Amino acid sequence: MPFPILAGKAIVDSGYNVDNSCRFNDNDEPTLSRDIGTVTLATKSTFSCWVKQGKEANVTIEEAAGNPIFGAFTDGNNRSHIAFNDTSPPHLEVWSKKGGSVIANLVTTASYRDLSAWMHVCVAVDTTQGTASNRIKVYVNGTRVTDFGTETYPDEDAVLEWSTNSASSKIGAKHGGSGPSARMDGYLAEVYFIDGTAYAASDFGEFNEDSPTIWQPKDASGLTFGDEGFYCDFEDSGNLGDDESGNTNDLTENNIVAADQATDTPTNNFATLNPLWRSAFDNDGTYSEGNCKLTFTSNNSDRGYGFSTMGVTAGKWYWEVKVPTVARASTGVGDANAIAGFSGVFYDEDPSKGMQVGTSGSMNENDTSTAYASSLSDNDIIMYALDMDNHRCWYGINGTWQDSGDPTSGSTGTGDMTTQISDQTHINTGEFIFPFVFDASTSGQSAFEMNFGGCSAFAISSAANDGNGYGNFEYAPPSGFLALCSKNLGSDGG
Repeated sequence: MPFPILAGKAIVDSGYNVDNSCRFNDNDEPTLSRDIGTVTLATKSTFSCWVKQGKEANVTIEEAAGNPIFGAFTDGNNRSHIAFNDTSPPHLEVWSKKGGSVIANLVTTASYRDLSAWMHVCVAVDTTQGTASNRIKVYVNGTRVTDFGTETYPDEDAVLEWSTNSASSKIGAKHGGSGPSARMDGYLAEVYFIDGTAYAASDFGEFNEDSPTIWQPKDASGLTFGDEGFYCDFEDSGNLGDDESGNTNDLTENNIVAADQATDTPTNNFATLNPLWRSAFDNDGTYSEGNCKLTFTSNNSDRGYGFSTMGVTAGKWYWEVKVPTVARASTGVGDANAIAGFSGVFYDEDPSKGMQVGTSGSMNENDTSTAYASSLSDNDIIMYALDMDNHRCWYGINGTWQDSGDPTSGSTGTGDMTTQISDQTHINTGEFIFPFVFDASTSGQSAFEMNFGGCSAFAISSAANDGNGYGNFEYAPPSGFLALCSKNLGSDGG
């Protein structure tokens, strides 16, 4: 199985912080768009961004671009894109058609299916080069890609569509000509388009001097953007298409709203749900909202579950879950329509062996059940405070910790879940513990909207942070409890 990220430890403090990203939920058909004016130099350009994919592919359409990052279009015979294709697993491709003929088609041999981590993609175009393979250079995480399953380079002095006057460009979409257009699903950060210069990946990022295999963003504000270049840092939630390059080439937000601004970034990676950790049951559910929402099939004859991308063995952690519809109350172990909890089990085991609280308020671990909490109502927000140092976990509803719980009580465990049940083997084993959600009903339909702090699937009104200043929660995390993100995991363990 693709094992989930354990503590996000691939990201270190670089000194340069990326504060925000933009979430693209493909079902909303989101894009950032602008029409290209008069370019500075049509034969040279650079596109650079950081991306955290949400799905392996969105839809199957012509040219097989399943999860597009950047595209440009004049008509069906003249268009270009940078995308992850719809193969399983997906490959990165750079593709362009001119006058009805494909003039560029680079498809990496390497596949990219990690939905838990950020990666940097840089494409530099200089068609004035005499050597064909130097006319398009593709970099992933600072390293130039040289192995391609398909390898077609443009002719000398050819012009790709994103450097064509009056073409339409889009972030997060591939124009499909007369057919449908694929849409981006996931997160984008630090989006640069350079008009007139072919830059290398090293102009946008660098290897960490203490951990030389880790590629990280750097301040790239000194670049020359050209007349049609732009830079999106996504720091203005009311104008996510804002151009910060020094030009005035703002992009238009299409089906992107302020709630799509995220603090999940390449310098602070947050937990989400992990679509690659598939349910052992038949009902896998549908992931959306940047993998922060999981919806299970109505009246499915089998159950399903989903786990987070980050697991912990130490430290104190906080997250929230909203249950939009409580379709059927819990009557015991494995009989709740909507269950939220945490578990240290592997993906092919039964999540009922973890610790859960059902819609009726009954709590169980290892198939041992007891009354614990109030029953849930539609749109209740569940709070979890997990203390792995003292092997305790607290459960709250809409700002109130259940059973008069006090997450700051430490080893005393006042009102915590674990003291309610004598069999506490899972939380005490020292295995990695993962937040999870569980649809244990064979009737009705359940959905879970997660908030790990990086980008919530539900609206946040209070914007509470943890003690380190990270995360964006509806309710304030208890003192000492932190959001599941790489900076917290790096400094506070896990």
